[in-house]
Amino acid sequence: PGSCTHVWNYEQSTAFLFGDLSRTMRDVEFSHATNDAGLMSFRIDLPLTERSHNWRFAAADGQMGCIMKLYRDWQLCGDDDFLRAQWPGARRALEFCWVDGGWDADQDGVMEGCQHNTMDVEYYGPNPQMTGWYLGALRSAEEMARYLDEDDLAEKCRRLFESGRDWMDANLFNGEYYEHEVRPQPDLTKIAPGLRHETMGARDMNAPELQLASGCLVDQLVGQSFASVAGLGYLHDPEKIDATLQAIMKYNFRDSLSSHFNHMRDFALGDEAALLMASYPHDRPERPFPYYNEVMTGFEYTAAIGMLYEGQHEDGLRVIEAVRERYDGLRRSPFDEAECGHHYARAMIAWAAVLALTGFQYSGVSKSMTFAAHPGSHFWSNGSAWGVCRQSSPNGSTTVELEVLGGSVELSHFALTGVGEVTFDSPTVVNAGDTFDMRLGF
Repeated sequence: PGSCTHVWNYEQSTAFLFGDLSRTMRDVEFSHATNDAGLMSFRIDLPLTERSHNWRFAAADGQMGCIMKLYRDWQLCGDDDFLRAQWPGARRALEFCWVDGGWDADQDGVMEGCQHNTMDVEYYGPNPQMTGWYLGALRSAEEMARYLDEDDLAEKCRRLFESGRDWMDANLFNGEYYEHEVRPQPDLTKIAPGLRHETMGARDMNAPELQLASGCLVDQLVGQSFASVAGLGYLHDPEKIDATLQAIMKYNFRDSLSSHFNHMRDFALGDEAALLMASYPHDRPERPFPYYNEVMTGFEYTAAIGMLYEGQHEDGLRVIEAVRERYDGLRRSPFDEAECGHHYARAMIAWAAVLALTGFQYSGVSKSMTFAAHPGSHFWSNGSAWGVCRQSSPNGSTTVELEVLGGSVELSHFALTGVGEVTFDSPTVVNAGDTFDMRLGF
């Protein structure tokens, strides 16, 4: 309930198919769910005029992901008024990381504090999942602040991003994947109000249980997956990203769950193939985070999409194929990939597989559109317009036919990655029913 931020962080369908609806969610998050101190309630009840009893709890991943979503939605629509309206709340939400007893109180670009997250527990100490979201939020805030002429904040975000990226690569990568460095916090007075959910998570703060620790987490690169969708570039060393994705496939993928023990909920079972939430190939804490033995499609898609973006197509498509085989209409409804409940929002990250496979990116700010160079017909949508991009490569050059089937799109720049680009003398509006032809690479 409450459009839970850390769940809705994952899905990409709304922004790319129903952009106006997506932007109303950013308004709820920054105009209604974020208080004056920058704490964003990770659930908010209706009506919005009434403060809910959940107002005092923040989720580290949820709050950072909302900053990334604001950047994505602004890029897709190109509406500066939308950005300016939500920016004060977004800035407060970012600066909340730096309060005493907060997620990054020492302002080194790494989340060390008490981090409530989508596993319904708090993690203590640096871990790839939360720090990845944080690095993505810093990059997003850097770009938005620089556009709004807030150069001091932009430079601070860049400095923290580089510091956090370098520290994570140097200290959390174990040679195969990123681990969680558990740091107990026995003094509860050193945890800022609103960060520790009193009915969830560890009870022994001297040796906190329910941690990821040395586990190989299915979505440890979720921040990077989002950054790839949003065109923010690499948040981590590309070689370590590649190795981590291979490790996730190596340690977490099961061709059959017949011999797999799961002490929690059964979203996959028997002879079905799946990507586990986490595995412990080296050592395992006595009580890991509660869902580690489970299977949930939103997390599986997250890993698969990361694989697709990094060119690991065979593995990425195998993971997606395994999901769709389980939800084939015979075993389960093909329209209901349940997680914590039916018709769960996180599974709507699946749309990002379309983006990864086609290389589609659009910026309404720079009025630019990009595709990967793949001959054939590719559907595209940016949340307000949609159509088909057809590519062919006769005689060494590439011909592109961009058709708009609904809405309208404004272009100043069009590119095919690795082939070439076209820059127009003035912005060109392509309306529904229009086709725009280009030649590249000649």
